[in-house]
Amino acid sequence: MSEVDGVVQGHRDGHGFVQRDDGESDIYLSPQEMRAVLHRDRIRVRVVRYDRKGRPEGRVLEILERRKAPIIGRLLHESGIWLVAPEDKRYGQDIMIPKNGIANAMAGQVVAVELTEPPSMHSQPLGRVTEVLGEIEDPGMEIEIAVRKYEVPHRFSAETLAQTAKLPDKVRPADKKQRIDLTDVSLVTIDGEDARDFDDAVYCEPAKIGRVKQPNGWRLVVAIADVSHYVKPGESLDDDAYERATSVYFPRRVIPMLPEKLSNGLCSLNPNEDRLAMVCDMVIDEVGEIHAYQFFPAVINSHARFTYTEVAAILANTRGPEAQKQQALVPHLLHLHEVYRALLKARAGRGAVDFETTETQIVCDDNGRIEKIVPRTRNDAHRLIEEAMLAANVCSADFIASHKHASLYRVHEGPTPEKRTILQTYLRALGLGLSIGDDPRPSEFQAIAQATKDRPDATQIHSMLLRSMQQAIYTPTNSGHFGLAYPAYTHFTSPIRRYPDLLVHRVIKALLGSKKYHLQVTELASSAVHTRKLRPTAASKAQAKQVVKQTAEALAWEAAGAHCSANERRADEASRDVEAWLKCKFMRDHLGEEFGGAVTAVTTFGLFVTLDELYVEGLVHITELGGEYFRFDEARQELRGERTGVRYVVGSRVRVQVSRVDLDGRKIDFRLVHESGLSPRAPRDKTASAVEELQAVKGADREHKRAAKKAVSKQPRAPARNAGAEAAPRKAKRPRR
Repeated sequence: MSEVDGVVQGHRDGHGFVQRDDGESDIYLSPQEMRAVLHRDRIRVRVVRYDRKGRPEGRVLEILERRKAPIIGRLLHESGIWLVAPEDKRYGQDIMIPKNGIANAMAGQVVAVELTEPPSMHSQPLGRVTEVLGEIEDPGMEIEIAVRKYEVPHRFSAETLAQTAKLPDKVRPADKKQRIDLTDVSLVTIDGEDARDFDDAVYCEPAKIGRVKQPNGWRLVVAIADVSHYVKPGESLDDDAYERATSVYFPRRVIPMLPEKLSNGLCSLNPNEDRLAMVCDMVIDEVGEIHAYQFFPAVINSHARFTYTEVAAILANTRGPEAQKQQALVPHLLHLHEVYRALLKARAGRGAVDFETTETQIVCDDNGRIEKIVPRTRNDAHRLIEEAMLAANVCSADFIASHKHASLYRVHEGPTPEKRTILQTYLRALGLGLSIGDDPRPSEFQAIAQATKDRPDATQIHSMLLRSMQQAIYTPTNSGHFGLAYPAYTHFTSPIRRYPDLLVHRVIKALLGSKKYHLQVTELASSAVHTRKLRPTAASKAQAKQVVKQTAEALAWEAAGAHCSANERRADEASRDVEAWLKCKFMRDHLGEEFGGAVTAVTTFGLFVTLDELYVEGLVHITELGGEYFRFDEARQELRGERTGVRYVVGSRVRVQVSRVDLDGRKIDFRLVHESGLSPRAPRDKTASAVEELQAVKGADREHKRAAKKAVSKQPRAPARNAGAEAAPRKAKRPRR
């Protein structure tokens, strides 16, 4: 049997998996094998057997590297013994703390623990408290836990702070040399109401393409903060930015990639202040095609700071109060809207996938607790900026690719063969008459999305389309962007909060100077490959065989892409964890209350339901669905009762009661509410919900049993062997979550 190196991924149920360095299928570790290792240790295992589905199971041979990061948890005092229960349940074991190792912490407080003795097959791990974070109910504690739980760097080094302090407060005359002066161009920023860092500014005017008398296109200027002027390779400021790779956004707090003096000050395109920028100046024709473009460094001065709401109001009413405040800029906004509509035509022509999803925003009070959860509505101002940024990103990718220079592309590949087959089966089961081919194209996905957008089960169908696609990653190997239907795509427009964008800026600057940008091979880059290995895409697998032939710099680009992709996932996980904690805290005040909702996901173990008024998701376990066996149909993504035929699919309307909230597990449980007033013998209404149908069937069953009992009581006693003739339907088995 083969020996494999990899990283342990624990599971809250006690078992674990090894994520292999070679990117092949994970190896299962039994709870017994997990006793001597912890989540995120690097180990060597031997594959000892395969299960019926061909999945490997391993035995631990050697622990190559113990994870040294502090473990966050709550300090408990039980039967005279001090221990810490990790916040991350994937660790699977409590950590014993000697009495002299609690560092004045009190029972119940949240602490950070450093291991002094690792676990073994016969003993639990030992540790000592290194930091006391406070009480679990303290405002902002969920964020303090998350940044440590997910190892998000949240303190800048002393060297970085010292370097930042030496930076000027304003753009100096020397900084403006060899830059085009665009301070007289009416560039504006358009962002959300709560935005503090402004990466991008835009401007648009009519343009003539060819020898024509009237404008037949537009000049679109996208100016992006020139972070690369201040953040240089090899400096501590750059090292910290690379380590973070992205800003992390929480409700009421941001962990920035760059110190605030840069992110909110010197680099932010604040109104009426001179700022350094990298400009993508484009000419776009009437059908939304980019006719020409150029990049250059510039000095700009934002003429206004607009919000999406303000711009949407101006576009809707050019004589309204918002328009009156900025009359001189209204024509430019109208031109932006014109070029946006042209870019939309090109998007439709490419067949880019466009799903309209409902995003939510958490509104917190002064103590950091949820006040309300509201839908985040997207208007034309959001879409206008999105299309302008997409155009600039495409130009940057084309510019770099045309010069055959190494860089990081934003790659999004189509469905894997397995996911493609599942989706094809699902679409056939629906009988839509639409499907995807064996070599899917984005236009096929968009055609299905458009054809089904008005169906009652549109949410379910669009969800399946989304889930069939792969996650986008950063990589030096360009494989195009499937969802946007671009042959090449990069991230250029957000260097304040994304490190890949900063790298793209450096590459473009080097090419403008007829030079080559050399990515430095740092220890951080080389270590990123095995500490946070990503699943290989088809393109990266094809390139893997040529790794031995690649130069050190090519390997550094590979490592940088893997590092930035992994840290992007980490940021998303940390943000979701905080939002889940806040929602659980919020729902504890609603225990026992009833809400209407819609099924948003169907699994083998139950239904996930999102509440209408609160936009909070919880689980209705399969055992709560009624007294019968429910079978999961993967092709149709539904649960169907074997006896009654009741079906639950994505989009089904239900009414639920909040039955349980698990703050530690970030889980909310619901139970179905059987609506009163429904006659057991009522005729089946075609528009009735699944709950109503089930209630009607149950009522009829009760009437039938009651009548049967009366009939039996009037007859002589039946032999004992007939006593169970009216047996209750068997309960559904409780599968593993």
